[in-house]
Amino acid sequence: MTLYRDTAVVLRTHKLGEADRIITMLTRHHGQVRAVAKGVRKTSSRLGGRLEPFMHVDLQFAVGRTLDIVTQAQTIDPFSRRLGGDYRAYTAGTVMLETAERVVPEDSEASLPQYQLLVGALRALTEQRQPPGQLLDSYQLRALSIAGYAPSFGRCARCGAPGPHRNFNAASGGILCDTCRVPGSAAPSAPTVSLLGALLAGDWEAVTTSDDRSRREATGIVNAYVAWHLERSLRSLAHVDR
Repeated sequence: MTLYRDTAVVLRTHKLGEADRIITMLTRHHGQVRAVAKGVRKTSSRLGGRLEPFMHVDLQFAVGRTLDIVTQAQTIDPFSRRLGGDYRAYTAGTVMLETAERVVPEDSEASLPQYQLLVGALRALTEQRQPPGQLLDSYQLRALSIAGYAPSFGRCARCGAPGPHRNFNAASGGILCDTCRVPGSAAPSAPTVSLLGALLAGDWEAVTTSDDRSRREATGIVNAYVAWHLERSLRSLAHVDR
């Protein structure tokens, strides 16, 4: 039996048979992994509570024919327990998990930056460093950037003309100058464009000083950009409490 270890964040679980579960997780060294956890739905299982969504765990796997098997699990950070009492943080976190699952394809190469970004975002949520909605918007912009879909909020995404510009188009990659503007482009306010750039860069001082209108508008643009590049809206977004 071939064994290996890795650390992971549990993204999703679903039932298998009478007592097992299939665990979908983002690992540090193996990208997105789906593995079987045998007997975890039994009340006597020692693994069950460690293999729930949001849990940050150290795992041992046995290589299987189709799916690997989780044989050991040790808790690193119980994010699920810390988020359970905060609905806004919890719902923002569920979108982060779904985003991570979509931007890192199964059986892809390891994506250490995506793993580190997700762990850092969940830790920031549990420590209440910033409002959950702003942490979510920043996480999604950064996750797409790591995946190769970095939006432009300064220079024109088409011709590279220096900004500021006021036309946003998800299909074109971000902000456009008036010359490159395409039909259907949004026209966010200048403060919103600045806020989007700050969310992408992690400039929390600038984010903190933004106004509510700009934050709402920025969230709409982030949602549109994510939906375009992931080719559909995220189901968990419907439950987010802003």
